[in-house]
Amino acid sequence: MSALNKIGLDTKKSEKLSELLSDLLSNYTVFYQNVRGYHWNVKGEKFFELHLKFEELYNNLFLKIDEIAERILTLGYTPNHRASEYLKTSTIKETKEVNDGFKAVDTILNSFQELLLRQRVILDLSAEISDEGTNSLMSDYIREQEKLVWMYSAFLNK
Repeated sequence: MSALNKIGLDTKKSEKLSELLSDLLSNYTVFYQNVRGYHWNVKGEKFFELHLKFEELYNNLFLKIDEIAERILTLGYTPNHRASEYLKTSTIKETKEVNDGFKAVDTILNSFQELLLRQRVILDLSAEISDEGTNSLMSDYIREQEKLVWMYSAFLNK
């Protein structure tokens, strides 16, 4: 039997899970900052609607960033906190100032797609090692974000 960490999970597989969560943390952090920019800079006919939706979204992302970092700690590892590393490792890239709300929503949809792909990989591995804490977290995120994808897509009439 392999070594177990403090919460009774396989140490080697928990390390892999921690690496995947660290990648997810990077992507969430860049996405969060992009959405802050959309909130600050959006203009046009849908300003009031999108300004509020973007604020709602970045507040939600902020909470998830903290939950992901704390899950990494729970698994026995240290979450990265350096923005420079996030920018190197994230597949979600920084966006330039975006004041077109429709373009911002389209970029948000692309970012959700990136997150959903990563979260499903984490969901599978966490199920494999019976990590109910991480599995539950990812399942909740996926369910919530799939609905948001539907809603943002409906906004764009896609």
